[in-house]
Amino acid sequence: MAALSDQLLVFTILGYLIAMISHAASYAFDGGAVARVVRPARQLVSVGSAESTDAPTGSTPAGPARPRSTGRAAIAARVALVATMIATALHFGAVVTRGVAADRLPWGNMYEFVLSVTFVGAAGWLYLVFRWPAVRQLGLLLTLVMVVLLGIAGLVLYTSVVPLVPALNSYWFDIHVTTISFSSGILLLAFVPAAMYLMRAGYEDGKRSFPYVLARRSPSAATLERLTFGLNAFAFPIFTFAVIAGAVWAEAAWGRAWGWDPKETWAFISWVVYAGYLHARATPSVRRNVVAWISILGFLTMLMNLFGVNFFFTGLHSYAGVN
Repeated sequence: MAALSDQLLVFTILGYLIAMISHAASYAFDGGAVARVVRPARQLVSVGSAESTDAPTGSTPAGPARPRSTGRAAIAARVALVATMIATALHFGAVVTRGVAADRLPWGNMYEFVLSVTFVGAAGWLYLVFRWPAVRQLGLLLTLVMVVLLGIAGLVLYTSVVPLVPALNSYWFDIHVTTISFSSGILLLAFVPAAMYLMRAGYEDGKRSFPYVLARRSPSAATLERLTFGLNAFAFPIFTFAVIAGAVWAEAAWGRAWGWDPKETWAFISWVVYAGYLHARATPSVRRNVVAWISILGFLTMLMNLFGVNFFFTGLHSYAGVN
């Protein structure tokens, strides 16, 4: 089962890579369908009159032509969606077979944790796509994140299946790590519309350079901002519960609920940043661009807690399985 999980991971990464390339192809094929401003007809103004006299009867003012996807762009977009669905199914298989091989929940080390968190993010994105089809334009960024994180997991974080260390043999393992994995996956997903919001907001302000042009076909900035808020607001209480559950577990296992261990410290930092995001979002005087940057900062603190703490610090949470 462990070997099957490893093989499924390879095909999972390949599936997300195909989806990412297909999304990029969709953008490229649609490149010629940019908005073009139709030059208005010359106006002839009669002497002593402020009214135009040459506009055709019944005509409407010319304006920016709406971009329309080409046939090739639509095909590439469909291929991207199908590839993402297949990759997510393979991803699920990799997680399940890893758990069967280990005879436990498959998040006992850093490799398994990344595998599970990214699956939650991918599955959550598919749910959003089928509920609100317009968000499929976020797939390029989503699949890029999947390829990078799973590539790091497979090449750098991989470790063979081993039993849990004694300190993790507790029912709190199921509660704490499950909720932290789920909430982390949703917060990872929230990073995608937050980053795309900044690009779309710039595009709506008239910026046409890279990377703003990538947001040409994305939902409106207001829609992306609301989606970011919804995902963060949904994940934050679960993340809060996970931190509290970890403190209760620490009290039972180590005789203290909180000791400012590096993992605990960065979890607290992430919690403060996301709490700050929700507060800023509820404050009318705070610009939405600033709010989006706070959300992205929260995601970066989560990455620091996931990778930086395990590689650069030593503490009681050193269960990464990476030397």
